[in-house]
Amino acid sequence: MTELLDTLRDDHETPLSRLGSSKALYAVTGGEMDGDAVRAAAAAEAAAAADLFDWWADDEPNDEAAALFSDLADTAREHAETVGAESDGSKPNVYDVLAEFETTDGRLGGALARALVSLKTVEQMVGFFVGDADPMAANDFRTLKSDLNDQLDTLEAAISDLVEDDAVAREAADAVVEAAYDEYVETLEGMGVKPKNVC
Repeated sequence: MTELLDTLRDDHETPLSRLGSSKALYAVTGGEMDGDAVRAAAAAEAAAAADLFDWWADDEPNDEAAALFSDLADTAREHAETVGAESDGSKPNVYDVLAEFETTDGRLGGALARALVSLKTVEQMVGFFVGDADPMAANDFRTLKSDLNDQLDTLEAAISDLVEDDAVAREAADAVVEAAYDEYVETLEGMGVKPKNVC
């Protein structure tokens, strides 16, 4: 099922475009478009990812998938250190959706979509620090971007090798993208911004 990533990108083209926009960064920082807020948002996402993947690694019956989830947890912890901020304990809504997946197939599909959605945000964070004339911070976030791109490749391969029911992985991946987009819309609407006018 190596086509899942391409299918996700095609079927959710507009939501993913909006999740990769400057307004998405505005949403995740609560409208505080400064370096500290960007770092704090990245730290919160990384902490949530580490907790989720640690849990999955302990709970996962498939040894190969468990090892992969453990690696994802380690990388998330590295990201939390790299961004140099403390998590405020909040977490994106996608982690509530991800926590509901109990099968290997669902978890792998969900993890792929999580990496894709996170990559969209991180790309905006790189751009923010470039625009803010902070090349050191931009390089820090380029590390996150590179790692997430690597995760997409690794997860695609794992899905191809380990998934037994393609439909389960696909449904989980769709649910994660939809949850991320729903949160984006609700957050911006709550701030008085019309997200559907943003591309």
